[in-house]
Amino acid sequence: MNSQLKGFREFLLKQNAVALAIGVIIGAAMGRVVSGLVDDVLMPILGVIMPGGEWRNAQITLSGANAIKYGDLAGRMLDFLIVALVVYFVAKAILEKPAPPSPDTKICPQCLEVVPAAARRCRACTSQLA
Repeated sequence: MNSQLKGFREFLLKQNAVALAIGVIIGAAMGRVVSGLVDDVLMPILGVIMPGGEWRNAQITLSGANAIKYGDLAGRMLDFLIVALVVYFVAKAILEKPAPPSPDTKICPQCLEVVPAAARRCRACTSQLA
């Protein structure tokens, strides 16, 4: 039994299953936060702008109880768009590359030769460098 638990632990660590699980949990929580933002902040504003108020309930009745619920579809698409934008901006902020280090070279203004940054004279035209 102990070897089974040890093997399972190694599997979780080797396959990054724990990191994936954490990502899924955080993603689900982020989705709920964004859905709350959409439902509680954006939709009331859109409800005031759109005639009829509850635009998520908009539908085209076909016959009897059958209907095309285009308002619900539009709401879900808006939810997805907002979630996708939030995830994009968060990922971009986290994964943004740091600024490159200052270059170890500079360019001679007279002959455009690349010289070391510490040089006082250009090696090609021997002009003074600042």
